[in-house]
Amino acid sequence: MKVLIIQPPVVQLNSPYPSGAYLSAFFKGCGAEVRWDDLSIGLFHSVFSPDGLSRIFSLTEKKALQMADAAERGGDEGTAFNLRRYVNFQTEWIEWIDFIKGILCSGNAAGRQLSGREISHKFLYSPFAPRGNRMENYLSSLEREPDVDDVRFLCSLALADLADYITAVFDRDFSLVRYAESLTVSESSFSEIEAGIHSPVMSEFYSPLLEKKYSGFPEDDGEKFLVCITIPFAGTFTPALLTAEFFRKKYRNVFISAGGGFVNTELRDCMEPALGKYFDALSFDRGYGSYHELLESDFGKTLAKDARLYKLRIFSDGGIRDADCMEKSDRDAISRHRNTVRFEDAMTSEIIPDYSGIDFSYYPRVCDDRNPMHRLWTDGAWIKVYLAHGCYWHRCSFCDTSLDYVCAFRKTDAASLFDGLLRTASAKGVYGIHFVDEALPPVSVKEFALCNMKNGNPFYYWGNVRFEKTFTYDLASFLSRGGFGGVSAGIETATGKGLAAVNKGTDIDSIAAACAAFKESGILVHAYMIYGFWNETDSDLINSMETLRQFFEQGLIDSAFWHKFVLTRNSTVYADYLAGRVSGLKPLPDRKKGIFAGNGIHFEGEEKSARFGAGLNAALEAWMHGQKLGMNVTKWFDFHVPQPSVPRNFIEKSIERYEQRKRAAFEAPFSAPEDFQRIFWIASKPVFSGGKMTWIYMQESMECRLPKVNEGGIFCERLWALNPASDGESRSAAAAWFLADTERYRALRRLRGRGLCRPDI
Repeated sequence: MKVLIIQPPVVQLNSPYPSGAYLSAFFKGCGAEVRWDDLSIGLFHSVFSPDGLSRIFSLTEKKALQMADAAERGGDEGTAFNLRRYVNFQTEWIEWIDFIKGILCSGNAAGRQLSGREISHKFLYSPFAPRGNRMENYLSSLEREPDVDDVRFLCSLALADLADYITAVFDRDFSLVRYAESLTVSESSFSEIEAGIHSPVMSEFYSPLLEKKYSGFPEDDGEKFLVCITIPFAGTFTPALLTAEFFRKKYRNVFISAGGGFVNTELRDCMEPALGKYFDALSFDRGYGSYHELLESDFGKTLAKDARLYKLRIFSDGGIRDADCMEKSDRDAISRHRNTVRFEDAMTSEIIPDYSGIDFSYYPRVCDDRNPMHRLWTDGAWIKVYLAHGCYWHRCSFCDTSLDYVCAFRKTDAASLFDGLLRTASAKGVYGIHFVDEALPPVSVKEFALCNMKNGNPFYYWGNVRFEKTFTYDLASFLSRGGFGGVSAGIETATGKGLAAVNKGTDIDSIAAACAAFKESGILVHAYMIYGFWNETDSDLINSMETLRQFFEQGLIDSAFWHKFVLTRNSTVYADYLAGRVSGLKPLPDRKKGIFAGNGIHFEGEEKSARFGAGLNAALEAWMHGQKLGMNVTKWFDFHVPQPSVPRNFIEKSIERYEQRKRAAFEAPFSAPEDFQRIFWIASKPVFSGGKMTWIYMQESMECRLPKVNEGGIFCERLWALNPASDGESRSAAAAWFLADTERYRALRRLRGRGLCRPDI
């Protein structure tokens, strides 16, 4: 059996999207012959190449000059100059594009050859190197002379400058991280979406890429083969249709299935027969159960019977056979497929993603912002993986809480996952992990950190969490010692009233405490914010903004992002509205007949908050770079807004309460031998010299006098035996030694918060 897994463009460029790795591992476990192709990165290298740019400029030169002339006539000298400069510099862009990619893909052998430091000097200082607006703005913003260390930034911005040109004069839907994003999230009919399949970039670059990669694959031996196309975002849907169209026309014995985030949300209720021109099936949610039953049915031959497949909507002969088990409430269907449900849950917990066919050096590490948290997303190759499927809270009212990716919480075995990832890292030379969980379970990430420390701390990793009281200083410092470097999490609305209204399950004090614990432990922090809630007043939003300002001012977060609230059909708040439990929310009927993707719902008054977007984003841009932190938040808007009612020291007081709780925790005793199994020494190795013990903790030099000078050496040895990598026997011996003497025990307790931690959960 042959299975081809395809990631269509365009997704984030620095690492492969993880769904292909999970499907690859699943199908290989089923005994299939599997090929996984990331066509997102393939399209990138096709466009951003000497041949690709030559093609772009040959197709656009005339139009670009016409647009420049029109801009000049309209008084827009800047746009006219910029367009002509692209055309003037086309030879230079073509000449330098391999160098630009070589700098950003420096793990690649070709990249190393093309990206020597000497050539970097040339790219930086030569007056004959190409330049665009973003590159020039970066150089002009420097408060010093540029040096060769700026070249990676310039190369990142060079790609963005070229993308700007492509968007302006060739294909308005093009982007480095999304394609045709606005086409499918707006109120579009399927026929309108189909009309965009053969847009310029798709026709000139993606179609030839498909022809090049799959001419003669697979050999037509009469056996049906399976093509799985993953569609994580709206912007990947149009390329997915083109991909399916290609295989449908080229091969007779192909079964084409699509799945992914966009399918699970936007297409969940879609019964559009025209999809059958492209796909034989849509697979919903995790996919393991769907494909398990599909393979057992020999690619859908159960259609001849009266049975329906688990979470697999099948198109055949112009008709649609809907999926089973799409609703949690459908107990009869779930009972019919109970063996499949058990199989899928077991697979979710046990599967190790398979990246064996991926060359990570092919992916550019882009650095287009100096904010350290923003750099994590793009500057580095990350093995993407989950510690748990779903969210352990899954009660936030704005979230898709009825859908599997949120509500079906299943943990993996952290130790087994660690072992599998270590094999992947050793084979690929990539030791960064991005956990893509909805919210990392604290217990699981603690287990993973301990595995990492016991194996020499090879991994650096980050992921999404919930800002809650579980993340104490002790736990955060333990995780940091175990390689945890960054967190992103939703604050959503930074007011007590707002958090209660959206059932966030936490409060401002707990959020501030978690952020403080992370930052004290050297862990970077990103916060997601939402504005435009159905019940949000102007005062609510300004108070939320002011509280966020104070988070930045107090150094609790490194970066943030404002999202506009979208009401979805699968959210708790919409279910509550239908049940008559929500006042003030008034969903609107569909504004246009024939809407294709219908998860998002308009509601009365949603447009009122749009005017705040520019001010919120401008403030964030400044705060993330340490600027204008003391400015009154109302000054970010060019219209009247209410003054915040939040005290100016609101978060400062919250930090004080956090410090009080931390000190109280440090004073808590531990005595029984089993308590010592929860105590860890995470500082440097202590040494005894000159009558005192010295060590390094959080980059600070520490020292203390010990009660018994003659025991100084053994005290250090026993203390070091409490480090996370020690075996159980050594830890037990150390515990017995400390508990045998009151003075030793008291000296040990005084080390809490100075290297000795108790990361209880």
